[in-house]
Amino acid sequence: MATKALFNTVVNWFIRQRIDQIQNFMDHPIETQKGILFSQLFHAEDTEYGKLYGFNSISSYQDFKNKVPIVTYEEMEPYIEKARQGYKDVSWPGLIKHFAKSSGTTNAKSKFIPISAESLEYCHMKAGKDMVSIYANNHPENQLFNYKNLRLGGSSELYADFNTKFGDLSAILIDNLPFWVEITTTPSKKVSLMGEWESKLKAITSEVKNEDVGSILGVPSWMMVLLQKVLKETNIGSISELWPNLEVFFHGGISFKPYREQFRQIIGKNINYYEIYNASEGFFGIQDRSDSDEMLLMLDYGIFYEFIPMDQFHFSNPKVVSLEEVEVGKNYAMVITTNGGLWRYLIGDTVIFTSTNPFRIKITGRTKHYINAFGEELMITNVESALSKACEVTGAQITDFTGAPVFMKGNEGGAHEWIFEFSQHPDDLDNFIDAFDKHLKTINSDYEAKRYNNITLKRPIVHIAKTNLFYHWLEAKGKLGGQNKVPRLSNDREYIEPLLEMNK
Repeated sequence: MATKALFNTVVNWFIRQRIDQIQNFMDHPIETQKGILFSQLFHAEDTEYGKLYGFNSISSYQDFKNKVPIVTYEEMEPYIEKARQGYKDVSWPGLIKHFAKSSGTTNAKSKFIPISAESLEYCHMKAGKDMVSIYANNHPENQLFNYKNLRLGGSSELYADFNTKFGDLSAILIDNLPFWVEITTTPSKKVSLMGEWESKLKAITSEVKNEDVGSILGVPSWMMVLLQKVLKETNIGSISELWPNLEVFFHGGISFKPYREQFRQIIGKNINYYEIYNASEGFFGIQDRSDSDEMLLMLDYGIFYEFIPMDQFHFSNPKVVSLEEVEVGKNYAMVITTNGGLWRYLIGDTVIFTSTNPFRIKITGRTKHYINAFGEELMITNVESALSKACEVTGAQITDFTGAPVFMKGNEGGAHEWIFEFSQHPDDLDNFIDAFDKHLKTINSDYEAKRYNNITLKRPIVHIAKTNLFYHWLEAKGKLGGQNKVPRLSNDREYIEPLLEMNK
């Protein structure tokens, strides 16, 4: 135990040194971002992409905007595929050895996101250290390294293809972790590298129930599945009985709001919750204060940020702004230029800034995941807030949900149709629907206008999902575990129709 305590003290001292560097980019954000941009341009000027767009002639941000186009994955894919085949100096210097396979929940077609040596070390790995550094700085009494960190990733098999490897980002990270992380982490590397979810869940449970866990890391929905499995296997009342030293949950991937009360109940004591914002394309934000779920935008990870105001997003030539021009409270689509060779890449996420001194953000959704069939401009943050209120009023708890429009027919108004899976049903479903609808009207004036007298939008149509409906839907798509998640909102009926069919 004395050795563990010494190790904990040394590691905590080491990682807190990073706080001064974080404070530096908080104090000098614009200078930091300009340095990132021109460093990237210099490094990549002799690549195929750099020569195509004249990186060596770019001397200002305005030049950059004028010469380099904003691209989707489909537009970047030919360069990525060429790099996957082992060609060097395509959009980033040298050979890219790893590619994160990321199909998400919504697309059958897989995406392959380049993970260069620089993005691996100076973005993803650096962020993992920063996550702990920030927490340790806020909680100097922490005992994280006296106990194990439980990580829950996706399928962690790596596959060879051409002269490169591909797999889940978690596989790439596990394959490159430093030894000191490995000895403080559970489950073991062998179990973490298992691919099939059901077998993996059983093996993880078998290992972690015998460990003394101090922190957990993962997507809330899948972590809840694991914790429920652990409780069932150990036949105890709460997680805190098994892991009395558990002090923090680092979570990301989906909103934590619908799960907060469920975690409080299953853990059985108060712990800290820290949100992170990461993706295969990069690591973007870390909650830097215990009393707020806003995330600090991390500005020195080799990522240059730009933003498109969502009210301009569907224009043929939308306004694009740098960090210097963003406004608090405005909804933006995020555009990234990375040290993995993505240039002005439209990642598909939307954020709002809650502060510009320092730059803090909240995720508001996806550029494709919203409902605006009737001009209501319904975002995921609106829905989550309304559901939280409806649950509070009716004593309900929601596991998963999805929603889509029902389009107008003749003189008949449209509606929003929802499938909710409850872990605890509302005491009155009609009261739940009314509370949900009422709060949406309160926080979204466009929705309220369309709901006026049921002329455009009728009362929400709500279906109660069978137990594990969404789990079985993901299972049928081969998307259990890890970063896979249910599309919460859609402007068409692509996702809700098969779920309704399964729910019969």
